[in-house]
Amino acid sequence: MSDLQKYIAKRKESDAEFAQDFDSGYQAFKFGELLKAARKESGLTQDALAEILHTQKSAISRIENHSDDVKLSTLEKFAAALGKRVEIRLI
Repeated sequence: MSDLQKYIAKRKESDAEFAQDFDSGYQAFKFGELLKAARKESGLTQDALAEILHTQKSAISRIENHSDDVKLSTLEKFAAALGKRVEIRLI
């Protein structure tokens, strides 16, 4: 277990508010990183993707950095612009 993982585990034990919000926040962070990685893998900058989607670079940044509140239709357009599709699974 890394030092970071140890810190997070210890902090969750001692801080109920931190523990409550950590997992959902971390999932949103990971999702944003997944979107950013897919964009980069496609060889597109935020500017280029914004042009394809007829929007502003700031909108792409918002999607990648605040992905906890993005509409499904927006994600589908984002994915299509990258030559991908959105797949949702409940596990």
